[in-house]
Amino acid sequence: MSDVTRTKHGRPVHHWRRDLVELAALFTAVAVADAVANMIGHGPDGPALLVISAVALLATVGFHTWWARRHDHAPPPADDTGARPFAAGHGAGHEGNGAGTGAGPVETTLWRMRTTVRDEPGSLAALCTALAHGKVDILSLQAHPLAEGTVDEFLLRVPAGLSAADITRGVSHAGGSDTWIERADAHDLVDAPTRILGLATRTALDAAELPLALRQLLGRCTIRSLPAKARPGAAGTQADTSADGAPVEGALEGTVLRLRAPEGEVITVERPYLPFTPTEFARARALVELDTRLGPRIPRSQDVLTLAEGSAITVRRADTADVEAAKAMHERCSQRTLGMRYHGPVRDADRYLNHLLSPRFGRTLAVQTASGRIVGIGHLLWDGDETEIALLVEDDWQRRGIGGELLGRLVGMAVEAGCDSVYAVTQASNTGMVAAMRGLGLPLDYQIEEGTLVITARLDATPVSSRLPYDQPQERTREQEPSEQH
Repeated sequence: MSDVTRTKHGRPVHHWRRDLVELAALFTAVAVADAVANMIGHGPDGPALLVISAVALLATVGFHTWWARRHDHAPPPADDTGARPFAAGHGAGHEGNGAGTGAGPVETTLWRMRTTVRDEPGSLAALCTALAHGKVDILSLQAHPLAEGTVDEFLLRVPAGLSAADITRGVSHAGGSDTWIERADAHDLVDAPTRILGLATRTALDAAELPLALRQLLGRCTIRSLPAKARPGAAGTQADTSADGAPVEGALEGTVLRLRAPEGEVITVERPYLPFTPTEFARARALVELDTRLGPRIPRSQDVLTLAEGSAITVRRADTADVEAAKAMHERCSQRTLGMRYHGPVRDADRYLNHLLSPRFGRTLAVQTASGRIVGIGHLLWDGDETEIALLVEDDWQRRGIGGELLGRLVGMAVEAGCDSVYAVTQASNTGMVAAMRGLGLPLDYQIEEGTLVITARLDATPVSSRLPYDQPQERTREQEPSEQH
């Protein structure tokens, strides 16, 4: 360790011997320079020699500066950082896109990347150096320690000319393995703690947010909820495993997470393209535990609307507490109306209600009269990676605009939840549902097969403002609309 780098009481340590040597060297250099100048200056060619010497010194300084800069930016050795593949590609370092030349702003894209590196000093540094050589800006970094290494998750700002294959190739040469990469957007710029706190807040306010929170936390995945089935045993004993053998504390099985929900059912999260890490498992389990402690809950705010003929209705969220009221509505509906909605034996309609009204599977809106009777129900159902919309309006309350009101609100909730599209399954003869979907003003895709009509509305084409949550009760008048038999 040198004298300068050693410290005493927080300050660098200097010794009088080094100062004396430096001063002696300075005086010696001045004396030698004076002797050389006197000897050359009194000769016949003295001035010319001085000018030539000055030019030679300037040329030497220029060459040294150029050589130093070239080697500062040269690729490191192959056994050091592995940054060479970026230079060989057509990406960020290419002169054509002006990167690093100061010619103006360079077009960039956002990528999310996850790769596994060896758990040893210098591995992450080598990876970051390789990315820097490709002029890739690291916006955020999360480390997920594993027994055999560390999974590093990056949010990258990359020059548009650098492809995913170029990035993956450079990362591989820098020591990364099992690399996964996909396009990101502005929502990914939020740091991980802030995003997790936001998801926890949404889950605390609404039990129906848990599947959405898990999907946003873990990325593209499929979430399913399986009912609990007690293990055969003594009466009155609580099973410690569910139908598929998931323990109370949950299970991590590569690309599958199994988590125990409050009522004993199992929430299964599958992500086939990327294994889950213990850190992700712990975060997901914490969200489920929060949901368990808070118990069943939905926002209790509501909207009061006035229909064209003067009747007042209330639109509110519904859950399993409304099962009996929904069954009573089924009894007042005609066989044709129930058949339009459930596409199967009408006698089995009541069996679907516990599933449809559960916050685990989506969100439900109920239309309630002044007397407290439910006359309409709208469902927004999480169907794996897709989202289904379904409506049922009691016969005597059809053709009053209730179906269109429910549909508009459900679409707004889907937009709020970040869904790209929603679909409705009905019969080809259900002109009321078709008219209501067309009334959304969104791009629609139609698919007909054996009398069954599937209408898909793309939500990314036209922004739809959500009306939820209901901040204040409102009173509005609805004009008469086509029949709703959904």
